[in-house]
Amino acid sequence: MKEGRRHYGQYCGLAAALDVIGERWTLLIVRELLVTPRRYNELLANLPGIGTNLLAVRLKLLSDTGVVEQLTSDPDGRARRYRLTERGQSLRPVVLDLARWGMPLLAEPDPEDEVRPEWSLVAVEAMMRPPSVSAPDECYQFEIAGKDGRIEVFHVAVKEGNAQIVAGPTPEPDLLAVTDAITFVEIGAGRLDPLEAVVVGRLRLDGDPGAVLRCCRMLGLLPG
Repeated sequence: MKEGRRHYGQYCGLAAALDVIGERWTLLIVRELLVTPRRYNELLANLPGIGTNLLAVRLKLLSDTGVVEQLTSDPDGRARRYRLTERGQSLRPVVLDLARWGMPLLAEPDPEDEVRPEWSLVAVEAMMRPPSVSAPDECYQFEIAGKDGRIEVFHVAVKEGNAQIVAGPTPEPDLLAVTDAITFVEIGAGRLDPLEAVVVGRLRLDGDPGAVLRCCRMLGLLPG
């Protein structure tokens, strides 16, 4: 370990991992970069409360340990984006497992709690169960609105029994789900039944009823 960096001082793989990703905010930075590469200011905006100095420290640690790398996005080299390296991408199942594990711990959100629609991509991936190999090829589109009115659009493409999350819309979705970020998280956490959300107007589902059922089962919202 480099001098000056806090560490557990234990010769153990888990301790070595926590020396890097166990610090406050670190895995949330990884979560942001699992969605897409981001500029420094984008990370700062998406992680309210972190502070610019702490973000710089965390990014340096992640860069020094080969988890994150920088990309030059403009010819003048001033605008840089951060992205996960191959080693950083290997944290995806870890982050998804933690997100899945933490969902049942969510209580009623406080008014000041931050909820961003782009986090829905990670939430859906964490919730997804492999669809049946007999499931038809189809697409489920999600439109998730944030508190500020921004809408994140993505879809899940099911093909030959495999499901893949794709950013952006699909031309002819078999299911369109429209909701807000808080409702989406509450449904995923099991605090709100999807049918109840539809009845009270917090969730709109358009499309083939069979696709609705298959999507809900894929996300673990229905048995079987």
